[in-house]
Amino acid sequence: MGQIMLQVNAINKRVNTFNGELEILKDVSLSLNRGQSLAITGASGSGKSTLLGILAGLDTPSSGRVCLAGVDLSELDEEGRARVRAEQVGFVFQSFQLLPGLTALENVMLPLELHGVGSAKKRAENFLARVGLAERLSHYPKQLSGGEQQRVAIARAFASEPKILFADEPTGNLDSVTGAKIIELVFELNREQGTTLVLVTHEQRLADRCDCHLTLEAGAVLPSVEQQATEFLSC
Repeated sequence: MGQIMLQVNAINKRVNTFNGELEILKDVSLSLNRGQSLAITGASGSGKSTLLGILAGLDTPSSGRVCLAGVDLSELDEEGRARVRAEQVGFVFQSFQLLPGLTALENVMLPLELHGVGSAKKRAENFLARVGLAERLSHYPKQLSGGEQQRVAIARAFASEPKILFADEPTGNLDSVTGAKIIELVFELNREQGTTLVLVTHEQRLADRCDCHLTLEAGAVLPSVEQQATEFLSC
């Protein structure tokens, strides 16, 4: 039995609308060990991104508990959750979220410097080389292709050596060939660092690469998938 990196117990998410209360997530539970990978799939509006945000501590559930790297997020305020994210979590987004006024090297260095990493430049250069961008260190995001920008984002995420990496449609803005290369890169770095991966995706090829697969429909885990996943995600 491996170290549990993510434990979720019966989380629900409800919001008030003009038409009354809307239930976005319904009794979602899972448990993920260190180094495992989980794909979250489902139709648009099924609650995938909301679930990802709650798992990462960017949002809070209406009820239920999320334990991330052994820390119960429900016991923390926003400042406490931000500290956990800074220490434990990496992010890769569909929109890359690079700072346009910084070079590729500076984009990777910035979070390392903010966390007081003494060898920030050397580590950033190393990870950019790992993702095939050793010759693009001084280029700004607008000078890079979509695939290259996503590679910078991946280097930035892994350079912080997170225990768990959350990715929201990491290949969504890329063509199929570039997307396939990005998938290979993410899983290669995952194997090397033992990082736990949680991926929201609409791509079956990406979901098939993961140890576990959870499908949401109207905020609830589909029963057939939930039963299948209990071999990996017993709570």
